[in-house]
Amino acid sequence: MNESKSHDLERRRYPRVKAKIPIELLCSGKPQMRTATDEISLCGCYIETMFTMEVGTKLGLVFSLSQERVGAKGIVVTKHPQVGNGIDFTEMAPDGRLKLSEYISERERETTPPEAQIP
Repeated sequence: MNESKSHDLERRRYPRVKAKIPIELLCSGKPQMRTATDEISLCGCYIETMFTMEVGTKLGLVFSLSQERVGAKGIVVTKHPQVGNGIDFTEMAPDGRLKLSEYISERERETTPPEAQIP
């Protein structure tokens, strides 16, 4: 593993997975925005959007995981103009966090080669 990759892994609080999850973004005084995540973890996500939000913007989020909707509150922590935003989750109900954790675990199993999986 190269040094920059291992550095990224060390600074993450939770594992991140690549996943296109439909998401609704609700920001006070602005129209609802629908997009999809590019990556997601238990503490945040990255969305790709041409219409990026300013760092510090607080918003509500609703994910569509399989057939279930999971709500959260978050804050924009990174902005890459005309590319996307990084969002940290600031609040999420325990049952929503559990559903998200199960989804992430399932995605990790799907993307881990069988020989690397622990029985």
